[in-house]
Amino acid sequence: MERQDTDKEKEKGRPTAELDSQKAELAGQETFEWVSVLRQRIEEANRAYYGLDRPKITDAEYDALMQELMALEREYPELVRPDSPTQRVGGYIAKAFNKVVHAEPLLSLDNAFHAGDLREFDRRVRAISPHAEYIVELKIDGLTVALTYADGILSCGATRGDGTVGEEITANVKTIGAIPLRLPQSRARLDIRGEGYMPKASFLQLNQEREEEGESTFANPRNAAAGSLRQLNSKVTAKRKLGFFAYQVLGVDGQGLTTQEEVLAFLASLGFVVNPEFRKFADVESLIAYCEGMAEKRHGFPYEIDGLVIKVNSLAEQRKLGFTAKSPRWAIAYKFPAEQVETVVEDIVVRVGRTGVLTPTASLTPVLVAGSTVSRATLHNLDYIREKDIHIGDHVLLQKAGDVIPEVVKVLPEKRTGSERSFGMPAVCPECASPVLQEEGEVAHRCTSISCPARQREAIIHFVSRAAMNIEGLGPALIQQLLDAELIQDAADLYFLEFDKLITLERMGKKSAENLLEAITESKARGLGPLIFALGIRHVGEKAGKVLAKAFASMQRLAEATQEELQQIPDVGPIVGRSIVQFFALESTRRFLDKLRQAGVNMEAEAWEQPGLLAGKTIVVTGTLERWERREIETLIERYGGKAAGSVSKKTDFVVAGEKAGSKLAKAKELGIPVMTEEEFGVYLEKAGAPTK
Repeated sequence: MERQDTDKEKEKGRPTAELDSQKAELAGQETFEWVSVLRQRIEEANRAYYGLDRPKITDAEYDALMQELMALEREYPELVRPDSPTQRVGGYIAKAFNKVVHAEPLLSLDNAFHAGDLREFDRRVRAISPHAEYIVELKIDGLTVALTYADGILSCGATRGDGTVGEEITANVKTIGAIPLRLPQSRARLDIRGEGYMPKASFLQLNQEREEEGESTFANPRNAAAGSLRQLNSKVTAKRKLGFFAYQVLGVDGQGLTTQEEVLAFLASLGFVVNPEFRKFADVESLIAYCEGMAEKRHGFPYEIDGLVIKVNSLAEQRKLGFTAKSPRWAIAYKFPAEQVETVVEDIVVRVGRTGVLTPTASLTPVLVAGSTVSRATLHNLDYIREKDIHIGDHVLLQKAGDVIPEVVKVLPEKRTGSERSFGMPAVCPECASPVLQEEGEVAHRCTSISCPARQREAIIHFVSRAAMNIEGLGPALIQQLLDAELIQDAADLYFLEFDKLITLERMGKKSAENLLEAITESKARGLGPLIFALGIRHVGEKAGKVLAKAFASMQRLAEATQEELQQIPDVGPIVGRSIVQFFALESTRRFLDKLRQAGVNMEAEAWEQPGLLAGKTIVVTGTLERWERREIETLIERYGGKAAGSVSKKTDFVVAGEKAGSKLAKAKELGIPVMTEEEFGVYLEKAGAPTK
């Protein structure tokens, strides 16, 4: 049955209530006044989205504004101006970056929102190319990145900018493992276009870390990726774990390619990551059915997609169809409808994290969104609540940012009854009643007590986590049990737990108690790097813990280090250095470390933790492992001075391949790079006298 486009569907993503009110005020006045309001709102949205990586309105609202402006300009052509948002590609160029003039314009795509839009696109294409085939690719929600290779070597990376001029971000794109620094085939010049993006898992981790540190969070993976690639310090970009999919060769005429399908295969042969989820269609109805079906499957990918890109497959037909001033006539973007649902903010409660940051969280009337029932959504901080004007009792629109994090999009003020209540951050900590302070220049409010029970609970959860002391079987629920039973007060007390008292806990059997005590004992030899990370020093992450362990070799030396000494270490700047000094100056820190020493926790860097056997070697691990977890083997490589890389290149020294190793193993064989099994790698280390546990 053919799907009909309804008025209800066309209303999705309509402008905000504020704009509706503005429109009503202008009723009866000249159309050009309303056009001016629309242009101003769109330009403000462009600057917030592209320039600041902080969107003020949703994508659906932006699309609705643009659609209305385009409709008015079609109806009144005399109102069209060269500087109208409809006549430009969009984007924003920050003054902090060098400008790059693109080899050819990087145009944006026209949008299709309904089946009728796709049929109209097909009609226009077939009027010129009656036998056209289409390639449909996923529309990754990231940002366009243009790459230039000179003589096979990456020489420039740039943002799209305004389509003609972009921002030069070469140092940042070089940190992305999916982007080859050197091509296997040397050409005088090759220009590649692709999408830089942040995987959902990386987005979730980044926002959790920023919220924990009291920093503002990113609205969605696209803005997180843009903010990461537009960093002035490439070390920050490197930590963000970005991905990249290549999809276009600019100036393709000299490459002997005839279709978009061949372009994708050519890019893959050069070592680029090409998204495998593309399909070919010969008729528009099959294409429409696929597009509508993918709207239901969009949440199954490890990255966010907001639609599909439809391209005429033949490059010759693409040239015949040509371009408008801002878009190709041979391609269109099918945008998925925004998945937003209405719910009610029943209450706003405050959670205290391990660094003392107070995070307000909305308790919501449970509602199904993006495949799961949601009853809570973080509201980040007081500024966020005030900016969105959220009250207890408000009806709100909810969506999942990056298909992962429940997010309040906006309030529906027209549904207020007068019974709604405003929210204020508490003056004292809800967990321990200590004063709450907001430091100058920070958005976060913090509990001032280092002994706050909530801070202790979160600190213990962090201490035992896999990347820290890796104490298996000790989850949040059991930690709460231990605290409630007063068997522990902090993480150091874990090392003094006794079997007889542990077994008295509810649902704690003999075997479970024995296993837990064994895991706690094993963690004593975890190593200095993980221990430093486990301490929860503000701004000191997992990688910084390893760097500090190698630099100082003992907890005592690190505790005595001055800020000047710390800042001589790579990746340690003034903020991190000051945080470390302040942490070790606390009496509570000294007491905590004394308890760890008394328990026999290793606080020295073992000889085998220093660079040696694998110094200077780049190693790629691929496939399913049995002996080690992925994190364990990569940590082992780093302990011996090697680098655990994510992709195979000519710089790779050897590959460790487990079961079901795929493209990385194939590429290693193609390049003649040595390959070891997991067992062979273990024997290799042990023969050299290196402990592997």
